[in-house]
Amino acid sequence: MPDRSVINALFPQDLPEAADWPRRYPPRRLPAGAEVTRFAPSPTGVLHIGGLYTAAVSRALAHQTGGVHLLRVEDTDQSREVAGAAGSFIRLLEAFGLSPDEGASVAADAQSRTDAGVRGPYLQSERREIYLSHVRDLLRRDMAYLCFCDKDQLAANAQAQRASRSPLGYYGRWAACRTLSDSEVEDKLTAGTPYVVRFRCPHEFPGRVRIDDRIRGSSVMQDNGNDVVLLKSSQETAPLPTYHLAHVVDDHLMGVTLVVRGEEWLSSTPLHLQLHTALGFPIPHYAHLAPLMKAEGPSRRKLSKRKDPEAAVEYYLSAGYPPRAVRHYLSGLANARLMDLPTAQALAAPVRIHEMRPTGPLVDLPKLNSISREYIAALTANEVHAQLLSWAADHDTDLHTALTADPRLARQAISVAQGTGAQIRKDLTRWSDFRDRFGFLLPSLAPQHPASDDERFDGLAPALVHRIVKDFAANYQHSDNAAAWLDQIRAVAKRHGFAPDTWHWRQNPDHYAGPPRQVAGVIRVCVTGAERSPDLFAVAQALGEQEVRRRLTLRT
Repeated sequence: MPDRSVINALFPQDLPEAADWPRRYPPRRLPAGAEVTRFAPSPTGVLHIGGLYTAAVSRALAHQTGGVHLLRVEDTDQSREVAGAAGSFIRLLEAFGLSPDEGASVAADAQSRTDAGVRGPYLQSERREIYLSHVRDLLRRDMAYLCFCDKDQLAANAQAQRASRSPLGYYGRWAACRTLSDSEVEDKLTAGTPYVVRFRCPHEFPGRVRIDDRIRGSSVMQDNGNDVVLLKSSQETAPLPTYHLAHVVDDHLMGVTLVVRGEEWLSSTPLHLQLHTALGFPIPHYAHLAPLMKAEGPSRRKLSKRKDPEAAVEYYLSAGYPPRAVRHYLSGLANARLMDLPTAQALAAPVRIHEMRPTGPLVDLPKLNSISREYIAALTANEVHAQLLSWAADHDTDLHTALTADPRLARQAISVAQGTGAQIRKDLTRWSDFRDRFGFLLPSLAPQHPASDDERFDGLAPALVHRIVKDFAANYQHSDNAAAWLDQIRAVAKRHGFAPDTWHWRQNPDHYAGPPRQVAGVIRVCVTGAERSPDLFAVAQALGEQEVRRRLTLRT
């Protein structure tokens, strides 16, 4: 181990001691059994629905125990960082009602980063001083060492390991710098040779280690035998630590008691246990979530950002799924018993970690559609109006303009979309459905007048269509009585030779111009622009007499 003065010279002169940081971040005072969890994404791309799932589960596990959930942005791999990704993560968490109790946040106006909480900063690139203190401490105690191997040497190691079918890594006879003498280290430093700091693995020949996981139970894995990099190259202006060191230090100082993370980190857990031990930190509980899966024929595969649009969290917002319905669905992926409950009940129920399975849950959009449809149908008209308006403001400018142009008519349209009493409608699965199915109720989104030969007129002769529309318009009475209003359609049907009802038409089809539904269909297409719609009387009441009359015409 190099002299202490040599080690100290590698770091800022005023760097705090590792023991100073626990005094700055003292233990939390929480109720017995309270869990502190974290969501710690890396800003290297779009937020995956699996990330939102992780955040939802870890937040629920903290809150239901009276604990704390925090957000930490792990941006130490700055070569892969995507500009704006961290801000996007924070915005999406807020949109889905999963804001942390403390952690990173982004101001909506200037996209400037701020912190909420006394254990920040919560952006790892701003915690470099903390990590340097702990790296220096490990070097002083000979639990880490300087490695001067360049890229060519590391590539030659890897080639030799592949040729000999040895595990890849920096260990044993391939760990050339592990056994450098103090004088050799000092000579390289004097020569200005770049270096990284590596962890001195405590096992030259790793054995087995027991891993306790809150989801998977107890299992035995091969222990870590690799001298991993803890601090990146000294050639960098301000070298940052690797994920392995940074997250262990942060979880300890932030008081995290339960680490909820993806299954992909399970294989690194032996190394993380070694780092906790080397740093003198208590080991938190772990819960490794199985990845979200997708059915592909008879098999299953991981949900992929590249192949599956529903893998991106932004997809659910832009498609118009209500955030609470999505959260309900994610809770159901964690605990199947929650899937078929009403949304309010499901979100109020605890997420039980012992009910989570080590096999990946299947992302099933038809099930999400069902949950979302039931959720929207249970909302009041005012709630539908508020949520639809909020969604349209960001995702459908024309719809938002139409909804705000005449608030009374907008609420009438929503009432038609919802139905009443025994006629509650469940036509809306997502907010994006509203324009296609009910946008015709808003004047600015009204359909064009159809031509008399429009194919939606069920094959009726254009001249007959023209006579039907002209007759209905000329004799139209805007009644608030459903029976009286519908009698007008029956009267037009009778005057133009249509059967009085379907039964008579079926008995003698050659005697009539057609069944009465065809006349209603002509009026429906003129008024709504569609062959199918909510009850025509309800539509007419929502539109009002003037708008109904305006639509009772054909394009020449």
